[in-house]
Amino acid sequence: MLGFAAESVATTLAPMGQQIAVIAKPSRIPGVVRYEANRNLTGIFVLGGVTVPHAKGLVGHSDADAVLHAVTDALLGAAGLGDIGDAYPDTDPRWQGADSRHFLTETLEHLNQLGWKPVNLDVTIFAQEPKLGPAKGAIKSSLARLTGLPADCINVKAKTGEKVGHIGRGEAIGAHAVVLIAKAVGS
Repeated sequence: MLGFAAESVATTLAPMGQQIAVIAKPSRIPGVVRYEANRNLTGIFVLGGVTVPHAKGLVGHSDADAVLHAVTDALLGAAGLGDIGDAYPDTDPRWQGADSRHFLTETLEHLNQLGWKPVNLDVTIFAQEPKLGPAKGAIKSSLARLTGLPADCINVKAKTGEKVGHIGRGEAIGAHAVVLIAKAVGS
């Protein structure tokens, strides 16, 4: 039997180091929507734990995996545990260059200790380049492996910026994650 929790909706946009957070009113369904954006310059290009071939890379304090950051943040928010910046602040040198898979697996362990488990996950990646159609299956498989969810409970979509704004100009990519979590009654 499933319990109920509060839903929060958090939005973060950080192409220029700016952050905006919006929290919505509680509802009966435990879930959250999360948006993450990272500048697209040089370095590695990792999305959902998958290295995507591209001439450019993502820039961030950790490995800048916008997909895993959005998923981690969505899980934290859905359980009412703050956000990724609280748990893994970019001011902490321990997270410099860190693999974002660590953030996700540690967050899942914390949620499991509190009786929460993910039910499903929907991710939208916003990128003008590279074209992500060929990588969506690998990202979905990686997310299934990392979250322990069956692949049919995960969806990965890719959208372009239609050459508009920082994403459309290829200056940044974004990821939007929606996650539903469940807690057993009595947990």
